[in-house]
Amino acid sequence: MRSVNLRGMTSVWIVLANAALPGIAFAQDGPASDQKAVVSSEIIVTAQRREELSRDVPITVTTLGTDQLTTANANSLADISKLSTSLRFDSQGTFVQPTIRGVGTTVTTTNSGPNVGIYVDGFFQSNPEVADFQLLRVKSIQVLKGPQGTLFGRNTTGGAILITTDEPSTTTAAQFKASYGRFNTLTLQGYATTGLSDNVAVDIEGLYRKGDGFQDSIYAGYKHPGAFENWSVRAGIKADLSDSISVLVRYTHSSTDDPTALMSNAYVDRSGAAGIFDKVSPTGMAIYQANFFPTASAGQPLLPLYLQSPIFGFSVGNLIAGGLLPPDWSASDLPYATKPGDIASLDKISFRNKSDSVQGTVKADLGFADFTSYTQYRKDKAVNIQDLDATAAYTWLMHIGVMNETFSQEFLVNSKPGSRLQWTVGLNYFENTDDWDDSLASFLNQPFAPFGGASAKAKSYAAFADLTYAVTPRLFITVGGRYSHDLVTDAYFRNSFTNAFYEDENGDLVPLIAPDGTYLYPPGTAFPLDTLKNDSFTPRAVVRFKPSEESSIYASYTRGYKAGMLNVGGLSKRPIKPEKINAYEMGFKYEDRVFSLDLAAYYYDYKDLQVSSFQDGAVQLRNAASSEIYGVEGQLRYKVDSHLSVTAGAAWTHARYKKFPNDPYYSYCDPVAAAPDPLACGAGGIGSLVQTTVDGKGFRMQRAPDFTANLGAAYGFDLGGGRTTFSGNLYYTSKFFFDSAEQFLQKGYATLSLRAQWEDPSQHFTVAVYGDNVTDQRYLTQVQYNTLGVGAVWNAPVTWGVQLGVKY
Repeated sequence: MRSVNLRGMTSVWIVLANAALPGIAFAQDGPASDQKAVVSSEIIVTAQRREELSRDVPITVTTLGTDQLTTANANSLADISKLSTSLRFDSQGTFVQPTIRGVGTTVTTTNSGPNVGIYVDGFFQSNPEVADFQLLRVKSIQVLKGPQGTLFGRNTTGGAILITTDEPSTTTAAQFKASYGRFNTLTLQGYATTGLSDNVAVDIEGLYRKGDGFQDSIYAGYKHPGAFENWSVRAGIKADLSDSISVLVRYTHSSTDDPTALMSNAYVDRSGAAGIFDKVSPTGMAIYQANFFPTASAGQPLLPLYLQSPIFGFSVGNLIAGGLLPPDWSASDLPYATKPGDIASLDKISFRNKSDSVQGTVKADLGFADFTSYTQYRKDKAVNIQDLDATAAYTWLMHIGVMNETFSQEFLVNSKPGSRLQWTVGLNYFENTDDWDDSLASFLNQPFAPFGGASAKAKSYAAFADLTYAVTPRLFITVGGRYSHDLVTDAYFRNSFTNAFYEDENGDLVPLIAPDGTYLYPPGTAFPLDTLKNDSFTPRAVVRFKPSEESSIYASYTRGYKAGMLNVGGLSKRPIKPEKINAYEMGFKYEDRVFSLDLAAYYYDYKDLQVSSFQDGAVQLRNAASSEIYGVEGQLRYKVDSHLSVTAGAAWTHARYKKFPNDPYYSYCDPVAAAPDPLACGAGGIGSLVQTTVDGKGFRMQRAPDFTANLGAAYGFDLGGGRTTFSGNLYYTSKFFFDSAEQFLQKGYATLSLRAQWEDPSQHFTVAVYGDNVTDQRYLTQVQYNTLGVGAVWNAPVTWGVQLGVKY
């Protein structure tokens, strides 16, 4: 299968290259002085850990500048997904999980980590709970597509996102922006920089954002359930110690109080795709019918069925009398919501986080090479309180406190530009402690009590080298490799009073409760795990040919990996192996002063996928799958004239599981099944949700739409002595599934962002009006699937606002 795909890719790119060459040859005829002038206006990227023209980098890179981010009203990192094809920013609860070309993760447990690495000014942001942040004084964002295991290392199987911000300057400058929009959303952002001397500069930036949120509660006593208030401040100092050495130190503090990612209602199987009754036997279905249960998946809210059967005496009045609903709850209202944006959960749901980070960057000119040191310490302390049953009833609330602490150190040495051999070498150390020991639960509206807990520390040591040799002025060979030694140490989990078993190193179940119901281990007992060790080598090889100064054709092989884990969050001592991905890509790039075009075709062989599911609030984690991914994508920029510019992109990705014999599948229990059959109703009783498995071979990979596209345009003209700009961005995705068993479907949709801005003649003042999702498309951003109830989180409806800006 692989050889067929690669031959097809080769044929496609030979045709494309031959078609493009006549135009490229014509472009080459320009004078040398013109070619030099082009450089200053062309795209510079750091995808290979050094500054290069984008067209000379054999990696698919989407580069977003300040103007393009403004055009699309991109205020947070997740907003860039509408500007970069084949990139999605999804979440599972408060865990932000980007996916590129179908490669991502849904794992949410201690020490889980991403599949797409996020780097801010060269520093790896490892904590998924703070991966989506407000953009601060961004100079550019680069989305690197495909595994980046050689130059960026662990947890970059899907790719990497590089954010570059402005450094302090000795030239005094300041900027302030204020915006107000729908749902009383207020955003204030300010920045200032100045020099303390000729060699020392400082800057400071602040951001404050507050709003009511777009969600509505079906409980009349609860107003603005999605209200949020977030703020951050960042300060930096840069000192040029000599002509060859500079030091930059930054401190950042942020505070988040935003429950948006946890605002779920009951997921409704509108199409019947979930097949929630498909595994129930005919005899079991007859019992459901006799007890007045719904028996069709289509149109069904995926909640325990006893909430909907009169034989159990269910009524809102009974829930109120039992203290599971507020006394003033309307007896005519169901205890769950299904309409987009409606919330049934009451006022206990929240997510709060405080983060502090210190980063130090040292740059030195060694004469023969450039040296950079990156040192980072970061601490995040988060508390989220989540409703796991997707109803308003106080049946099961989780309080999860997470303390995440990171230290990293990297040394990077780059050769000087100009020689035939360009090289990069580096050493990296990374350490992350992810402590979930502050875990509490509330059952049936009782006070929160200790409920398990877990902790683990990940360490990684790595050395890497990447070399590019110019065989001729037009032919380049690149080889590179990275050796990584990964550890998971100091790991343990605690049992709770509901846990009957834990899983040992071999996958066998060890009882925690005796047959007579007594505890063999008191709740809260800590179970330590042995240290997990993994060694990985991630090579890279590239051949690149330049038909002209403006173009490149390349073929590459890269390998990536996602580090191994210990599933302490799932009460398991069984190690989880690293994911491994081998990627093959062929591409063509062209760029001149007014037009750029990138095309790529790729094939991935992806093994040992770490797959998670949720049962009774606990994470089930396994190495369960291998997959095959292939596709094509392209992007272009065209400056039509001094007034109009256009950007566009499209990607087709075929991402399917090749082997997945134990794919998690959610079903209503079978009343006639008996333990150990996973379909047995157990303590939940008839109508409860259970988890079984199916063969997922051939299924679509989760969160992997076949087709994505975006189109952006900006038109500027002089008006009133100033400059007016109309801009917009259209994004489209085809259908996809939130899960691996093709149960939880999101149909295709398109969103449109618009903006109109006027800048005064002095270029000091701006006023803008903007709209997001102006077509008012409603779609799911999460499906929170577990056996307590399946929840749905919705996107915001159409929003609009006005922004004022001043800069000096």
